[in-house]
Amino acid sequence: QVQLVESGGGLVQPGGSLRLSCAASGSIFRINTMRWYRQAPGKERELVAGITSGGFTNYVDSVKGRFTISRDNAKNTVYLQMNSLKPEDTAVYYCNADIFLKSGGVRDFWGQGTQVTVSS
Repeated sequence: QVQLVESGGGLVQPGGSLRLSCAASGSIFRINTMRWYRQAPGKERELVAGITSGGFTNYVDSVKGRFTISRDNAKNTVYLQMNSLKPEDTAVYYCNADIFLKSGGVRDFWGQGTQVTVSS
């Protein structure tokens, strides 16, 4: 069994910062790519950022220069540093990871989501 647990969401004023964390635990052999998605009310879920096991990153255009994804492979944890937040960043943020299991095979896992609200 594998779990992804997010933390760090909350309410912040425009221009502020938040740091999201997502820790994976359980029967993990190795974690490949880790990603952050978000879903705003009435909108489809979108990929915000991704990071490979080797540290290569990609971002959706709307967050480039403001958000930074990173990971600590020893802790099986991925982070999303969000700066210069805008009201349009308001959404539920989800962690996602491709995980190779100790029992064999690879599966796609999701966290439960954490709410980020940007408002004055």
